[in-house]
Amino acid sequence: MNRQFPKSLHDLGFSGLAAVLAAAGVVPHHAKALWRALYRESALDLSACDFLPPLQRWVHQSVGAGKAFFLDVPEVVDEIRSTDGLTRKFLLRLCDGQIIETVLMGYDARQTVCVSTQAGCAMGCVFCATGRMGFVRHLRPGEIVAQVLHARRILQQIHPHKRLRNLVLMGMGEPLNNLNAVLQALDIISDTRGIGIGPSKIAISTVGVVPGILQLAAEARPYRLAVSLHGSTDEERTALVPAGRRWPLDTLIDACRSYGKTTGKRIFFEWTLIAGTNDAPQTAVRLAKLLDGIDAHINLIPLNPTDGFAGTASPSGLAFQKILLAAGFPCTFRQSRGIDVAAGCGMLQAAKRRVSLPDCDSTRPITE
Repeated sequence: MNRQFPKSLHDLGFSGLAAVLAAAGVVPHHAKALWRALYRESALDLSACDFLPPLQRWVHQSVGAGKAFFLDVPEVVDEIRSTDGLTRKFLLRLCDGQIIETVLMGYDARQTVCVSTQAGCAMGCVFCATGRMGFVRHLRPGEIVAQVLHARRILQQIHPHKRLRNLVLMGMGEPLNNLNAVLQALDIISDTRGIGIGPSKIAISTVGVVPGILQLAAEARPYRLAVSLHGSTDEERTALVPAGRRWPLDTLIDACRSYGKTTGKRIFFEWTLIAGTNDAPQTAVRLAKLLDGIDAHINLIPLNPTDGFAGTASPSGLAFQKILLAAGFPCTFRQSRGIDVAAGCGMLQAAKRRVSLPDCDSTRPITE
């Protein structure tokens, strides 16, 4: 496939879409109708849309197999539903054959989609199934957007009156290592003329990529930030999160302080509780001291079991939480979703590999 063409229409922001039409001699005003079809109507086939003649001709000439543009519509390789009916996990095949995971989660009135930002992941977190797969490639903006569109189509089929309200970038991959594509995708997803998920309902989760955190602060991005911490000392953290060797805790916490001071936003710190590893009372005390002065909310996460990691879920979560609450930090447990459908990052894909087919943290969304 030529690296320039065909190109996905879902990679283009509104101004880019208008520019493409203008270059083809189509009045840019038609970009509104095209944008609405792509994002408000989640169109799978533009040729079936009722456009005015100039735009209809352009679609016929320019969009489709063997033409200049295509739509990102990933193939569903597998779908597994939780026994409670609230979580659906999708294994999606991209146009080059790479496979990613997307999870649709229901919480009463709230509907949340967890999306991937990379195929595989280079971070190597020891308790994450995706981390053990290694990095394959970054996703394009359109491939990120396409996951949201897929989840919304499914939601419209099963619950026509419910709206997809929350988005968490906690699927396969490290979002801040693919930040430009992520931000382009989020500009599309949050555009009120289309999908319209509000920025305050969008969370970017990072293992602690300091340059990305500082870029989000410098650009005053309106999205919420979640930082996977998991350790209160460098030794404790790097045993679980190898990226901690590149960005030690003092560097990471300084970046978080800078982010909070610059943006005025609360940071969500994620802590996966692992028995005998990071759940001791003295660890909670060190964590409270580490985050002192930061507007922080601590999310305690029950460990999802994954092959290849011998750790077990901690029975000491309530005692750990009590210490942090006493130190003045909001501290909550994530409400688990989809454990029975292997909803942790990379778990379904790994299972498919075992039966010969390639950490969305599917827990309560932090964007409440």
